[in-house]
Amino acid sequence: MPDGVRGALVRRVSARPDGPLDVTWLAVGTPRLPLGRIRLHWEPSSLAGWDVTAHLGLATTEVHLASWPAAPDDWPRLVRPTVHEVSGLCTALALATDALDLSNRLAGV
Repeated sequence: MPDGVRGALVRRVSARPDGPLDVTWLAVGTPRLPLGRIRLHWEPSSLAGWDVTAHLGLATTEVHLASWPAAPDDWPRLVRPTVHEVSGLCTALALATDALDLSNRLAGV
């Protein structure tokens, strides 16, 4: 990773098994992750390949989502299914929350 960054923010995950992960760099001073967003960090492994970690932004904190120690050079193919699934779950939860909020407003709660 370039100097001055702490990871990459996942912008989009292709639904195709061999599809890309679209990311943008996150500067070291960037505040915590927004709700439902995923940050990937990778660095060379002491053994071989790459040590890759993923963090998920929650309402009040970031949590460790997954680690892939000594992942091979094609590690994006390895992490893509997990990142895709979690992104989909976060989108579904956000939609359900919005629907519940609307329902409560319409009901006058």
